[in-house]
Amino acid sequence: MSSSTPEPSSKPRSGSAQPSETSSKRKRGVFQKELQHMMYGFGDDPNPLPESVALMEDIVVEYVTELVHKAQDIGSQRGKLSVEDFLYLIRKDFPKLNRCTELLSMNEELKQARKVFESDEDKLRKVFEADEPE
Repeated sequence: MSSSTPEPSSKPRSGSAQPSETSSKRKRGVFQKELQHMMYGFGDDPNPLPESVALMEDIVVEYVTELVHKAQDIGSQRGKLSVEDFLYLIRKDFPKLNRCTELLSMNEELKQARKVFESDEDKLRKVFEADEPE
């Protein structure tokens, strides 16, 4: 005799509103404020329902977790996780890929600016130390 109802799976369905098993084990509300601001920025109410924010957090954390696991699988062949592993995973999603390359470029510019600032600061410190009477 067959049952017409499907068997419950151990994995949550993609796109389901049910939180995954791992989401119940993690600390909740870590990204609450950031997600509220992002939701507002994308047209939601300034104070979205806590349930909506919690659902968004579950979706975001699940997506990032899956992405990291896939990147680890790719990186395990080399024994090391790298930025290129993530870029490879999003290579077909042009908006994400473009945004990531833009952020990586800006990060590199900031590193260079800090390096210049620190070296200038060191030079100034040496000049002031040399000018001080003993």
